[in-house]
Amino acid sequence: MLVADWILRVIYWGSIVVGLFAFVHAVLQRADAYSAADRKTKPIWMLITGGATLALALFQVQGPGLIFWVPAMAAVLVYLVDVRPRLIEVQRGRRNW
Repeated sequence: MLVADWILRVIYWGSIVVGLFAFVHAVLQRADAYSAADRKTKPIWMLITGGATLALALFQVQGPGLIFWVPAMAAVLVYLVDVRPRLIEVQRGRRNW
């Protein structure tokens, strides 16, 4: 196998792990935290992260499946970099240093 094939394989499996992490995190959060964080509801984020994880698992990083893989990865990353930190902040309470 070429080095590029190994890199794509690592990206593929890594994206599935990241998607599963986002989905499990969305499932484990309190439903009221989503509204307190001024984000979409818990069922919507569970659907988004679960569907995105499924798409990440079904479609490859290369070829025609890339058109589904990229938006799925974007959805998972939006959850991780925008929603997740806000949920953590809301549930922990603001800390004023």
